[in-house]
Amino acid sequence: MLKWALIFFLISLVAGYLGFYRASAATGTIAKVLFALFLIGAVIVVIIALMAASFVF
Repeated sequence: MLKWALIFFLISLVAGYLGFYRASAATGTIAKVLFALFLIGAVIVVIIALMAASFVF
């Protein structure tokens, strides 16, 4: 998911440079949403890993 966020971020940069401001805004928004989902997923995985470690040890 982080890979896709980076791809959309790069598309946003290129579109903004070429003057396609609406496309740049749209892909920038998609990149932000994907990055937020990645962070939420990463936090959930860390919490689950810590809970599992507390049960094992």
